[in-house]
Amino acid sequence: MRGVVWLRRDLRLQDQPALTAAFADCDDVIPLFVFDDSLLRARQFGSPCVTFMVTCLAELTGALAARGLALQWRRGNQIEEVLRFVADVKADAVYWNRDYEPGAIERDRKVQQALMTRGVVVHTFKDHVVFEAEEIRGSTGDPLQRYSAYRARWWTKWHAATPPLLSLPVRLRAQRADGSSPRIALPTVEDLGYQTVPLSITPGEKEAQRRLRWFLDGPIHTYVEGRNLPAIDGTSKLSPHFRFGTLSVRTAVHAAVGTLATGGRRSRRDVLAWIDELIWREFFQQVLSSFPQVASGPFRSKDGLPRPRPAGSELNRLYAAWCEGRTGYPLVDAGMRQLNRTGWMHNRVRMVVASFLIKDLRIDWQSGERYFMRQLMDADLAANNGNWQWAAATGTDSMPGYRIFNPLLQSRKFDPEGAYIRQWVPELATVPTDRIHAPHLMTCEEQALAGCRIGTDYPSPIVDHRQAREEYLALGKQEVTA
Repeated sequence: MRGVVWLRRDLRLQDQPALTAAFADCDDVIPLFVFDDSLLRARQFGSPCVTFMVTCLAELTGALAARGLALQWRRGNQIEEVLRFVADVKADAVYWNRDYEPGAIERDRKVQQALMTRGVVVHTFKDHVVFEAEEIRGSTGDPLQRYSAYRARWWTKWHAATPPLLSLPVRLRAQRADGSSPRIALPTVEDLGYQTVPLSITPGEKEAQRRLRWFLDGPIHTYVEGRNLPAIDGTSKLSPHFRFGTLSVRTAVHAAVGTLATGGRRSRRDVLAWIDELIWREFFQQVLSSFPQVASGPFRSKDGLPRPRPAGSELNRLYAAWCEGRTGYPLVDAGMRQLNRTGWMHNRVRMVVASFLIKDLRIDWQSGERYFMRQLMDADLAANNGNWQWAAATGTDSMPGYRIFNPLLQSRKFDPEGAYIRQWVPELATVPTDRIHAPHLMTCEEQALAGCRIGTDYPSPIVDHRQAREEYLALGKQEVTA
Protein backbone atom coordinates (compact mmCIF):
# COMPACT_ATOMS: atom_id res chain seq x y z
CA MET A 1 0.00 0.00 0.00
CA ARG A 2 1.20 3.50 -0.81
CA GLY A 3 0.69 6.32 1.66
CA VAL A 4 1.32 10.05 1.49
CA VAL A 5 2.30 11.89 4.68
CA TRP A 6 1.20 15.51 4.34
CA LEU A 7 3.63 17.49 6.48
CA ARG A 8 2.58 20.87 7.85
CA ARG A 9 3.50 21.90 11.42
CA ASP A 10 5.38 18.68 12.23
CA LEU A 11 8.79 18.95 10.58
CA ARG A 12 10.57 16.13 12.40
CA LEU A 13 11.08 12.36 12.52
CA GLN A 14 10.91 11.67 16.27
CA ASP A 15 7.52 11.16 17.98
CA GLN A 16 5.70 11.97 14.76
CA PRO A 17 2.23 10.32 14.76
CA ALA A 18 1.34 10.65 11.07
CA LEU A 19 4.75 9.44 9.91
CA THR A 20 4.77 6.58 12.41
CA ALA A 21 1.31 5.39 11.37
CA ALA A 22 2.14 5.59 7.67
CA PHE A 23 5.21 3.38 8.10
CA ALA A 24 3.19 0.91 10.13
CA ASP A 25 0.51 0.65 7.42
CA CYS A 26 2.28 1.16 4.12
CA ASP A 27 4.98 -0.47 2.05
CA ASP A 28 5.68 2.81 0.26
CA VAL A 29 5.64 6.14 2.12
CA ILE A 30 5.94 9.51 0.36
CA PRO A 31 6.39 12.67 2.46
CA LEU A 32 4.84 15.82 0.98
CA PHE A 33 4.98 19.51 1.86
CA VAL A 34 2.88 22.16 0.10
CA PHE A 35 3.81 25.83 0.04
CA ASP A 36 0.51 27.72 0.20
CA ASP A 37 0.64 30.58 -2.30
CA SER A 38 -2.40 32.37 -0.89
CA LEU A 39 -0.89 32.37 2.60
CA LEU A 40 2.48 33.55 1.30
CA ARG A 41 0.86 36.38 -0.66
CA ALA A 42 -1.21 37.47 2.33
CA ARG A 43 2.00 38.44 4.17
CA GLN A 44 0.46 37.29 7.44
CA PHE A 45 3.93 36.05 8.37
CA GLY A 46 7.25 37.74 7.81
CA SER A 47 10.74 36.80 6.67
CA PRO A 48 11.91 35.46 10.08
CA CYS A 49 9.07 32.92 10.19
CA VAL A 50 9.50 31.87 6.55
CA THR A 51 13.30 31.65 6.94
CA PHE A 52 12.88 29.40 9.98
CA MET A 53 10.39 27.17 8.15
CA VAL A 54 12.51 26.76 5.01
CA THR A 55 15.61 25.97 7.06
CA CYS A 56 13.71 23.35 9.06
CA LEU A 57 12.48 21.82 5.81
CA ALA A 58 16.03 21.71 4.45
CA GLU A 59 17.25 19.78 7.49
CA LEU A 60 14.29 17.40 7.32
CA THR A 61 14.90 16.86 3.62
CA GLY A 62 18.45 15.76 4.40
CA ALA A 63 17.37 13.49 7.26
CA LEU A 64 14.79 11.80 5.04
CA ALA A 65 17.19 11.49 2.09
CA ALA A 66 19.77 9.77 4.28
CA ARG A 67 17.11 7.16 5.03
CA GLY A 68 16.08 6.62 1.43
CA LEU A 69 13.11 8.98 1.28
CA ALA A 70 12.76 12.02 -0.94
CA LEU A 71 10.64 14.84 0.44
CA GLN A 72 8.29 15.97 -2.31
CA TRP A 73 6.99 19.52 -2.45
CA ARG A 74 4.42 21.45 -4.36
CA ARG A 75 3.42 25.10 -4.45
CA GLY A 76 0.02 26.61 -5.08
CA ASN A 77 -3.44 26.15 -3.60
CA GLN A 78 -2.97 23.60 -0.81
CA ILE A 79 -6.23 21.76 -1.43
CA GLU A 80 -5.68 21.49 -5.17
CA GLU A 81 -2.03 20.53 -4.87
CA VAL A 82 -2.63 17.79 -2.29
CA LEU A 83 -5.44 16.26 -4.33
CA ARG A 84 -3.40 16.44 -7.54
CA PHE A 85 -0.33 14.90 -5.93
CA VAL A 86 -2.29 12.04 -4.37
CA ALA A 87 -3.82 11.28 -7.76
CA ASP A 88 -0.47 11.51 -9.55
CA VAL A 89 1.27 9.02 -7.27
CA LYS A 90 -1.84 6.81 -7.01
CA ALA A 91 -1.79 6.84 -3.21
CA ASP A 92 -4.12 4.57 -1.26
CA ALA A 93 -4.06 6.63 1.93
CA VAL A 94 -3.09 10.08 3.21
CA TYR A 95 -1.84 10.80 6.72
CA TRP A 96 -1.59 14.14 8.49
CA ASN A 97 -1.42 15.66 11.96
CA ARG A 98 -4.29 17.96 12.83
CA ASP A 99 -4.12 21.77 12.90
CA TYR A 100 -6.51 23.85 15.02
CA GLU A 101 -6.60 27.21 13.28
CA PRO A 102 -10.03 27.98 11.76
CA GLY A 103 -8.74 28.20 8.19
CA ALA A 104 -6.76 24.98 8.58
CA ILE A 105 -9.75 23.11 9.99
CA GLU A 106 -11.86 24.14 6.99
CA ARG A 107 -9.05 23.29 4.55
CA ASP A 108 -8.56 19.84 6.05
CA ARG A 109 -12.29 19.15 5.99
CA LYS A 110 -12.43 19.89 2.27
CA VAL A 111 -9.37 17.75 1.53
CA GLN A 112 -10.72 14.84 3.54
CA GLN A 113 -14.11 14.94 1.85
CA ALA A 114 -12.56 15.11 -1.61
CA LEU A 115 -10.19 12.24 -0.92
CA MET A 116 -12.90 10.04 0.52
CA THR A 117 -15.09 10.52 -2.56
CA ARG A 118 -12.12 9.26 -4.59
CA GLY A 119 -11.70 6.18 -2.45
CA VAL A 120 -8.55 7.39 -0.70
CA VAL A 121 -8.39 6.60 3.02
CA VAL A 122 -7.56 9.51 5.34
CA HIS A 123 -5.93 9.17 8.75
CA THR A 124 -5.48 12.22 10.99
CA PHE A 125 -3.72 12.44 14.34
CA LYS A 126 -3.32 14.60 17.41
CA ASP A 127 0.17 16.08 17.48
CA HIS A 128 0.40 19.86 17.90
CA VAL A 129 -0.87 19.61 21.49
CA VAL A 130 -0.81 17.09 24.32
CA PHE A 131 -4.60 17.27 24.68
CA GLU A 132 -7.08 18.55 22.15
CA ALA A 133 -9.91 20.90 23.06
CA GLU A 134 -12.47 18.08 23.24
CA GLU A 135 -10.36 16.25 25.82
CA ILE A 136 -10.31 19.09 28.35
CA ARG A 137 -13.87 20.20 29.12
CA GLY A 138 -15.77 21.64 32.04
CA SER A 139 -18.35 19.68 34.04
CA THR A 140 -21.05 20.80 31.56
CA GLY A 141 -19.03 19.62 28.58
CA ASP A 142 -18.38 23.19 27.43
CA PRO A 143 -14.95 24.65 26.62
CA LEU A 144 -13.20 26.15 29.63
CA GLN A 145 -12.69 29.89 29.64
CA ARG A 146 -10.49 30.26 32.72
CA TYR A 147 -6.91 29.14 32.61
CA SER A 148 -6.82 27.99 36.25
CA ALA A 149 -9.70 25.57 35.64
CA TYR A 150 -8.17 24.40 32.37
CA ARG A 151 -4.80 23.81 34.01
CA ALA A 152 -6.34 21.72 36.81
CA ARG A 153 -8.18 19.49 34.34
CA TRP A 154 -5.13 19.27 32.09
CA TRP A 155 -3.08 17.81 34.93
CA THR A 156 -5.91 15.46 35.91
CA LYS A 157 -6.00 14.21 32.33
CA TRP A 158 -2.21 13.85 32.23
CA HIS A 159 -2.13 11.67 35.34
CA ALA A 160 -5.12 9.60 34.21
CA ALA A 161 -4.06 9.08 30.60
CA THR A 162 -0.45 10.12 30.07
CA PRO A 163 0.13 10.11 26.31
CA PRO A 164 3.04 7.84 25.33
CA LEU A 165 5.94 8.86 23.13
CA LEU A 166 6.19 7.17 19.76
CA SER A 167 9.31 5.28 18.77
CA LEU A 168 11.05 6.16 15.55
CA PRO A 169 9.83 3.75 12.83
CA VAL A 170 12.30 0.92 12.29
CA ARG A 171 12.80 1.89 8.66
CA LEU A 172 13.94 5.36 9.75
CA ARG A 173 16.31 4.40 12.55
CA ALA A 174 19.47 4.17 10.49
CA GLN A 175 20.90 5.70 7.37
CA ARG A 176 20.92 3.49 4.33
CA ALA A 177 24.16 1.63 3.78
CA ASP A 178 23.62 1.56 0.02
CA GLY A 179 23.47 5.31 -0.39
CA SER A 180 20.76 7.85 0.13
CA SER A 181 17.83 9.04 -1.91
CA PRO A 182 18.47 12.07 -4.11
CA ARG A 183 17.64 15.31 -2.38
CA ILE A 184 15.07 17.42 -4.17
CA ALA A 185 15.95 21.11 -4.16
CA LEU A 186 13.57 23.22 -2.12
CA PRO A 187 12.52 26.74 -3.08
CA THR A 188 14.56 29.43 -1.41
CA VAL A 189 13.10 32.02 0.92
CA GLU A 190 13.51 34.52 -1.94
CA ASP A 191 11.66 32.17 -4.32
CA LEU A 192 8.73 32.41 -1.91
CA GLY A 193 8.76 36.20 -2.02
CA TYR A 194 10.57 36.89 1.26
CA GLN A 195 14.13 37.72 2.35
CA THR A 196 16.48 35.34 4.12
CA VAL A 197 17.31 36.89 7.48
CA PRO A 198 19.77 35.88 10.21
CA LEU A 199 18.05 33.98 13.02
CA SER A 200 18.93 34.10 16.70
CA ILE A 201 17.45 30.63 17.24
CA THR A 202 18.83 27.77 15.15
CA PRO A 203 16.11 25.88 13.23
CA GLY A 204 15.72 22.12 12.87
CA GLU A 205 14.97 18.97 14.83
CA LYS A 206 18.55 18.35 15.97
CA GLU A 207 18.85 21.82 17.44
CA ALA A 208 15.43 21.52 19.12
CA GLN A 209 16.52 18.34 20.87
CA ARG A 210 19.88 19.86 21.83
CA ARG A 211 18.22 23.00 23.19
CA LEU A 212 15.75 20.95 25.23
CA ARG A 213 18.57 18.92 26.79
CA TRP A 214 20.53 22.08 27.58
CA PHE A 215 17.51 23.74 29.16
CA LEU A 216 16.58 20.73 31.30
CA ASP A 217 20.17 20.35 32.48
CA GLY A 218 20.25 23.85 33.94
CA PRO A 219 18.01 26.87 33.37
CA ILE A 220 14.72 25.11 34.05
CA HIS A 221 15.72 24.69 37.69
CA THR A 222 15.89 28.45 38.20
CA TYR A 223 13.06 29.17 35.78
CA VAL A 224 10.66 31.01 38.09
CA GLU A 225 13.18 33.80 38.52
CA GLY A 226 15.22 33.38 35.36
CA ARG A 227 12.29 33.59 32.95
CA ASN A 228 11.75 37.24 33.96
CA LEU A 229 15.32 38.41 33.35
CA PRO A 230 15.75 39.33 29.68
CA ALA A 231 19.51 39.85 29.97
CA ILE A 232 20.19 36.15 30.66
CA ASP A 233 19.53 33.01 28.65
CA GLY A 234 16.98 31.75 31.13
CA THR A 235 14.15 30.50 28.93
CA SER A 236 13.95 27.50 26.62
CA LYS A 237 13.52 29.50 23.39
CA LEU A 238 11.69 26.48 22.02
CA SER A 239 8.62 28.41 20.86
CA PRO A 240 9.58 28.41 17.14
CA HIS A 241 10.31 24.69 17.39
CA PHE A 242 6.85 24.04 18.79
CA ARG A 243 5.43 26.33 16.09
CA PHE A 244 6.88 24.21 13.28
CA GLY A 245 6.86 20.90 15.10
CA THR A 246 10.60 20.23 15.08
CA LEU A 247 9.96 19.13 18.68
CA SER A 248 6.74 17.60 19.96
CA VAL A 249 5.22 19.15 23.05
CA ARG A 250 4.68 15.60 24.36
CA THR A 251 8.42 15.03 24.28
CA ALA A 252 9.03 18.30 26.11
CA VAL A 253 6.56 17.56 28.92
CA HIS A 254 7.77 13.99 29.37
CA ALA A 255 11.37 15.17 29.51
CA ALA A 256 10.60 17.96 31.99
CA VAL A 257 8.64 15.68 34.31
CA GLY A 258 11.44 13.12 33.98
CA THR A 259 14.02 15.53 35.38
CA LEU A 260 12.27 15.42 38.76
CA ALA A 261 13.06 11.72 39.12
CA THR A 262 16.75 11.92 38.28
CA GLY A 263 17.98 13.15 41.65
CA GLY A 264 20.49 15.90 42.23
CA ARG A 265 19.64 19.57 42.38
CA ARG A 266 16.11 19.70 41.05
CA SER A 267 13.37 22.26 41.58
CA ARG A 268 9.82 20.96 41.31
CA ARG A 269 8.44 24.51 41.52
CA ASP A 270 10.54 25.70 38.60
CA VAL A 271 9.88 22.65 36.42
CA LEU A 272 6.13 22.93 36.94
CA ALA A 273 6.27 26.65 36.19
CA TRP A 274 7.77 25.87 32.77
CA ILE A 275 5.19 23.18 32.06
CA ASP A 276 2.54 25.76 32.99
CA GLU A 277 3.75 27.81 30.03
CA LEU A 278 3.17 24.83 27.75
CA ILE A 279 -0.30 24.41 29.22
CA TRP A 280 -1.00 28.10 28.53
CA ARG A 281 -0.05 27.36 24.93
CA GLU A 282 -2.61 24.56 24.79
CA PHE A 283 -5.22 26.71 26.51
CA PHE A 284 -4.90 29.30 23.75
CA GLN A 285 -5.11 26.54 21.13
CA GLN A 286 -8.40 25.29 22.60
CA VAL A 287 -9.75 28.85 22.82
CA LEU A 288 -9.01 29.36 19.12
CA SER A 289 -10.51 26.05 18.01
CA SER A 290 -13.58 26.39 20.27
CA PHE A 291 -14.16 30.10 19.64
CA PRO A 292 -12.77 30.77 16.14
CA GLN A 293 -14.16 34.31 16.17
CA VAL A 294 -11.18 35.40 18.31
CA ALA A 295 -9.02 35.25 15.18
CA SER A 296 -10.72 38.40 13.89
CA GLY A 297 -12.00 40.17 17.00
CA PRO A 298 -12.19 40.30 20.79
CA PHE A 299 -13.39 37.31 22.79
CA ARG A 300 -15.24 39.63 25.16
CA SER A 301 -17.12 42.85 24.59
CA LYS A 302 -15.06 46.01 24.83
CA ASP A 303 -17.63 47.66 27.11
CA GLY A 304 -15.83 49.51 29.89
CA LEU A 305 -12.52 49.68 28.04
CA PRO A 306 -11.19 52.97 26.69
CA ARG A 307 -11.59 53.41 22.98
CA PRO A 308 -8.37 53.38 20.97
CA ARG A 309 -6.86 56.63 19.78
CA PRO A 310 -8.59 57.89 16.62
CA ALA A 311 -6.87 57.40 13.29
CA GLY A 312 -4.67 60.23 12.14
CA SER A 313 -1.15 61.60 12.05
CA GLU A 314 -0.66 61.42 15.83
CA LEU A 315 -1.56 57.73 15.94
CA ASN A 316 0.71 57.06 12.98
CA ARG A 317 3.61 58.86 14.65
CA LEU A 318 3.24 56.99 17.92
CA TYR A 319 2.77 53.63 16.23
CA ALA A 320 5.86 54.10 14.07
CA ALA A 321 7.93 55.00 17.14
CA TRP A 322 6.72 51.85 18.90
CA CYS A 323 7.47 49.63 15.89
CA GLU A 324 10.95 51.10 15.46
CA GLY A 325 11.89 51.03 19.15
CA ARG A 326 12.10 54.81 19.42
CA THR A 327 9.66 55.49 22.27
CA GLY A 328 12.12 56.94 24.78
CA TYR A 329 11.40 54.07 27.18
CA PRO A 330 14.56 51.91 27.09
CA LEU A 331 13.00 48.55 28.00
CA VAL A 332 10.25 49.00 25.41
CA ASP A 333 12.75 50.05 22.79
CA ALA A 334 15.13 47.20 23.60
CA GLY A 335 12.32 44.69 23.17
CA MET A 336 11.13 46.09 19.86
CA ARG A 337 14.65 46.24 18.48
CA GLN A 338 15.33 42.68 19.60
CA LEU A 339 12.17 41.63 17.77
CA ASN A 340 13.02 43.56 14.61
CA ARG A 341 16.59 42.25 14.45
CA THR A 342 16.16 38.65 15.56
CA GLY A 343 12.53 37.62 15.07
CA TRP A 344 12.15 36.88 18.77
CA MET A 345 11.45 38.82 21.97
CA HIS A 346 11.74 37.85 25.62
CA ASN A 347 8.32 36.99 27.05
CA ARG A 348 8.47 39.42 29.99
CA VAL A 349 9.30 42.21 27.57
CA ARG A 350 6.49 41.12 25.22
CA MET A 351 4.04 41.87 28.03
CA VAL A 352 5.60 45.27 28.69
CA VAL A 353 5.60 46.42 25.05
CA ALA A 354 2.03 45.18 24.58
CA SER A 355 0.80 47.07 27.62
CA PHE A 356 2.65 50.18 26.44
CA LEU A 357 1.03 50.08 22.99
CA ILE A 358 -2.49 49.50 24.31
CA LYS A 359 -2.54 51.49 27.56
CA ASP A 360 0.09 54.25 27.17
CA LEU A 361 -0.36 54.93 23.44
CA ARG A 362 -4.03 53.84 23.25
CA ILE A 363 -3.50 52.00 19.99
CA ASP A 364 -5.74 49.00 19.28
CA TRP A 365 -4.30 45.62 20.26
CA GLN A 366 -4.89 44.15 16.80
CA SER A 367 -2.29 46.52 15.34
CA GLY A 368 0.23 45.02 17.75
CA GLU A 369 -0.97 41.50 17.05
CA ARG A 370 -0.49 41.95 13.30
CA TYR A 371 2.96 43.50 13.72
CA PHE A 372 4.13 40.64 15.93
CA MET A 373 2.85 38.05 13.45
CA ARG A 374 4.91 39.67 10.69
CA GLN A 375 8.06 39.95 12.80
CA LEU A 376 8.15 36.79 14.92
CA MET A 377 9.87 33.62 13.81
CA ASP A 378 7.53 31.79 16.25
CA ALA A 379 4.45 33.48 14.77
CA ASP A 380 1.57 31.33 15.97
CA LEU A 381 -2.00 32.56 15.60
CA ALA A 382 -3.37 31.00 18.80
CA ALA A 383 -0.51 32.05 21.10
CA ASN A 384 -0.07 35.50 19.61
CA ASN A 385 -3.79 36.26 19.61
CA GLY A 386 -4.28 34.84 23.09
CA ASN A 387 -1.45 36.87 24.58
CA TRP A 388 -2.51 40.11 22.92
CA GLN A 389 -6.10 39.65 24.07
CA TRP A 390 -4.77 38.94 27.56
CA ALA A 391 -2.86 42.23 27.47
CA ALA A 392 -5.92 44.09 26.18
CA ALA A 393 -8.31 42.45 28.69
CA THR A 394 -10.54 41.32 25.82
CA GLY A 395 -9.63 37.64 26.21
CA THR A 396 -11.05 34.81 28.26
CA ASP A 397 -9.53 35.84 31.58
CA SER A 398 -11.72 37.92 33.88
CA MET A 399 -9.08 40.53 34.76
CA PRO A 400 -10.46 44.03 34.16
CA GLY A 401 -8.84 46.31 31.62
CA TYR A 402 -6.53 48.01 34.06
CA ARG A 403 -3.56 45.66 33.98
CA ILE A 404 -1.11 48.45 33.19
CA PHE A 405 2.63 47.79 33.24
CA ASN A 406 4.88 50.65 34.32
CA PRO A 407 7.80 50.40 31.88
CA LEU A 408 10.18 52.18 34.24
CA LEU A 409 9.42 49.92 37.21
CA GLN A 410 9.54 46.82 34.99
CA SER A 411 12.92 47.91 33.68
CA ARG A 412 14.40 48.50 37.13
CA LYS A 413 13.03 45.25 38.49
CA PHE A 414 13.92 42.84 35.69
CA ASP A 415 16.95 44.50 34.06
CA PRO A 416 18.45 46.25 37.09
CA GLU A 417 21.95 46.69 35.63
CA GLY A 418 20.61 47.65 32.21
CA ALA A 419 22.48 44.82 30.47
CA TYR A 420 19.54 43.94 28.20
CA ILE A 421 18.95 47.60 27.37
CA ARG A 422 22.61 48.18 26.51
CA GLN A 423 22.64 45.13 24.25
CA TRP A 424 19.76 46.29 22.08
CA VAL A 425 19.92 50.08 22.46
CA PRO A 426 23.63 50.73 21.90
CA GLU A 427 23.30 54.52 22.07
CA LEU A 428 22.65 54.01 25.80
CA ALA A 429 25.68 51.72 26.28
CA THR A 430 27.67 54.20 28.35
CA VAL A 431 24.78 55.71 30.30
CA PRO A 432 25.29 55.13 34.05
CA THR A 433 23.23 52.36 35.62
CA ASP A 434 21.36 54.80 37.84
CA ARG A 435 20.16 56.63 34.70
CA ILE A 436 19.82 53.76 32.21
CA HIS A 437 16.11 53.21 32.89
CA ALA A 438 15.16 56.87 32.50
CA PRO A 439 17.93 58.51 30.45
CA HIS A 440 15.79 61.57 29.78
CA LEU A 441 16.39 62.57 33.42
CA MET A 442 20.12 63.03 32.80
CA THR A 443 21.45 66.56 33.09
CA CYS A 444 23.18 68.13 30.11
CA GLU A 445 26.50 67.40 31.74
CA GLU A 446 25.58 63.74 32.29
CA GLN A 447 24.46 63.45 28.68
CA ALA A 448 27.80 64.83 27.51
CA LEU A 449 29.75 62.41 29.68
CA ALA A 450 27.64 59.47 28.43
CA GLY A 451 27.94 60.57 24.81
CA CYS A 452 24.18 60.42 24.44
CA ARG A 453 22.15 63.55 23.78
CA ILE A 454 18.48 63.09 24.59
CA GLY A 455 16.33 64.22 21.70
CA THR A 456 19.18 63.69 19.25
CA ASP A 457 20.97 60.38 19.90
CA TYR A 458 18.07 58.89 21.82
CA PRO A 459 14.50 60.18 21.90
CA SER A 460 12.69 61.78 24.79
CA PRO A 461 9.68 59.77 25.99
CA ILE A 462 6.91 60.06 23.41
CA VAL A 463 4.32 60.08 26.20
CA ASP A 464 4.43 60.58 29.95
CA HIS A 465 3.53 57.21 31.49
CA ARG A 466 1.87 58.62 34.59
CA GLN A 467 -0.28 61.00 32.57
CA ALA A 468 -1.10 58.33 29.98
CA ARG A 469 -2.14 55.92 32.73
CA GLU A 470 -4.45 58.49 34.33
CA GLU A 471 -6.00 59.32 30.97
CA TYR A 472 -6.55 55.63 30.22
CA LEU A 473 -8.25 55.03 33.54
CA ALA A 474 -10.40 58.17 33.20
CA LEU A 475 -11.52 57.17 29.71
CA GLY A 476 -12.41 53.73 31.02
CA LYS A 477 -14.64 55.25 33.68
CA GLN A 478 -16.35 57.37 31.04
CA GLU A 479 -17.11 54.24 29.00
CA VAL A 480 -18.66 52.57 32.06
CA THR A 481 -20.93 55.52 32.83
CA ALA A 482 -21.79 56.30 29.20
